[in-house]
Amino acid sequence: MTTSLARFSVRRPVIVLVIWLAVVGAGFTVGIGVFERLVGSVGVVPGSESDRATTLQEDLAPSPEEITAVVSGVTATDPAVTAAVDRVSASVRAMPGVAEVSPPIPSPVTGQAVAFTVTMAFGDGADEVAAQAAERIRSDLGGIGMITVTGGSLSEDEFSEQAASDVARAEIFSTPVLLLLLLIVFGGLLAAGLPLLIAVVGVGGTFGVLFAFSQVTDVSVYSIQIVTMLAVGLAVDYALLVVYRFREERAVDPEVGPAVLRTAASAGRTVFFSGLTVAVALAGLTVFPDPFLRSMGIAGTAVVVLDLLAALTLLPALLTLFGKRIKPRAPRPAGVGVFARLARVVQRRPAVTALTVLAAMLFIAIPVLDMRLSAGDPRLLPTSTDTRTLYDEMAVHYPDEIRPDEVATVVAAAPDSAAVLSLRASIETMPGVREVEVTAIGDRTLVEADVDEDFQQAVATAVRDLPTPVETLVGGDTARLIDYRGMLADRLPWAIALVALGTLVLLFLFTGSILLPIKAVLTNLLSIGAALGAVVWVFQQGNLGLPELDGTNLTVPVLVAAIAFGLSVDYEVFLLSRMRERWLAGADPSTAVAEGLQLTGRIVTAAAALLAIVFAGFVAGGFVPIRAIGLGLVLAVILDATIVRMLLVPATMTLLGRYNWWAPAWLARFHSRFALTETTPAAAPSSPELVLAR
Repeated sequence: MTTSLARFSVRRPVIVLVIWLAVVGAGFTVGIGVFERLVGSVGVVPGSESDRATTLQEDLAPSPEEITAVVSGVTATDPAVTAAVDRVSASVRAMPGVAEVSPPIPSPVTGQAVAFTVTMAFGDGADEVAAQAAERIRSDLGGIGMITVTGGSLSEDEFSEQAASDVARAEIFSTPVLLLLLLIVFGGLLAAGLPLLIAVVGVGGTFGVLFAFSQVTDVSVYSIQIVTMLAVGLAVDYALLVVYRFREERAVDPEVGPAVLRTAASAGRTVFFSGLTVAVALAGLTVFPDPFLRSMGIAGTAVVVLDLLAALTLLPALLTLFGKRIKPRAPRPAGVGVFARLARVVQRRPAVTALTVLAAMLFIAIPVLDMRLSAGDPRLLPTSTDTRTLYDEMAVHYPDEIRPDEVATVVAAAPDSAAVLSLRASIETMPGVREVEVTAIGDRTLVEADVDEDFQQAVATAVRDLPTPVETLVGGDTARLIDYRGMLADRLPWAIALVALGTLVLLFLFTGSILLPIKAVLTNLLSIGAALGAVVWVFQQGNLGLPELDGTNLTVPVLVAAIAFGLSVDYEVFLLSRMRERWLAGADPSTAVAEGLQLTGRIVTAAAALLAIVFAGFVAGGFVPIRAIGLGLVLAVILDATIVRMLLVPATMTLLGRYNWWAPAWLARFHSRFALTETTPAAAPSSPELVLAR
């Protein structure tokens, strides 16, 4: 298939180029409309008790749009401040679409702030009215003190704007560094520019993919950053492999057309197979009912396909048009070089090396044991945003208002019924409960408990366990988090089974070995565990100068694990392909490992460095979950490409010896008949890529 696609691209390069220009143009014109459709809600389990409670509450007693204004840095009792706030409150109250403006409340703690709330009337234009009211408050009170106004749709818009800002910042940071590294790897501007061009295509196409998904499902503010990050990383990775191989093919035969076809028959098939492993890892996200995780799995898989198609069609077309200007690279001996020497050092003490690396990786992973999933709060945003500033101002001047949402219970009975009265009495006796309010909503009753933060989970769980004669549904943020954790516990084994089984099957078909796929899965888990341990240590536990948070955002561990696992298997494929090739050529197991590492060491190191740069761009962003995901992926890639691939893999394969390639006879027969096998192209026998053939 890869050869057929390349052959068409070689014969019709201009047509292929025009098609991809149309795709990119649509992505950067129509596709960027996705930024206006992003939603900030994540961590929802459709059909769960908390989801049903929230839906009922919103249907029977919808909450109006509301914003909060805080004037700080002033004396709350100053007559001039009081008069100005009263004047602005009256002005805003008179605006069409405003239902109510609360009386101004001086700070009871510092006396250096005044706060009030603006409530909009129900209607389709409530969001626009809220924005107009906020602007009026800022302009009319701007000369008095520091004015912070946000809430409701204004905060949601700020999350979306932060997503767009982080993407732009990451691209500004990573693009020049990527180009510099690519210039070092290839030694020419054109060869270095092609991977970046494929990355641009990947980003533009990604916007189009996400915009299409936003028409049928919610697209989270997280997804635009994560999927873009994945698109750039994979595009650069795949293009690097193809261009690297093309330069070696031209060293044997300088004719561009045949060199492109040979590249497609070798590196192109490698890219195709590597893409399958990433797709399998992302497909594991579709097991979760959370719309965000599921849409990430679907959109991520679509992006992998998009990058694959660009690498297998657009890149051959570009190489056909401009390949003569790319300098060939002569092949080098397999057994000579720094990576081969490193392998031989490891092979002298394989058991000691394996145990040392294992101990080091487990030590880095220790903080994972302290991981606590959290839905997060405005502290996830940078301090420059209004939402975060309002949170900080409220924490200083109105600390009692910084409280978790009430534990809300929707009861299928009237407020004065015996069931509601009994439920209220039971809740009031629970530890940590401050106050209980009962409100009629339609034909049901809403029982809201104001609970101390440390007792939230215990109270929500205890209310659910209370025997009641009527239907009771416990909702609120804490109940939602409980349901989400339960969903992860139920579905995570299935996701792990899907990804592990798919990876094991693919790697078996690729290598014909039973032990190597198992080893690959286990070593990948080490990299993921160490990366997540570092994320918890930095962000949750508040090290390296960062504030301590209540927990790790609930989206981070699953996404880091899924993406990092897929990328790690890429490197495993590159290593195993050349090691097995040398073994089939007659080398003893130790020599095959050393020569295979030498042939793949440069390409794996370069690919990992480029991917790390892409992910590092998001560490510099402002949104904590994205920074955490970026850091997790940077560490996973670096640890996997260095400590694991350069030390642990050679050590374990040396210990296994000939058993590396063992399989039961019946599986060996199955593999020889149906599997993707490796051969070495005659035109470039020492290339670090592999050929997949039936």
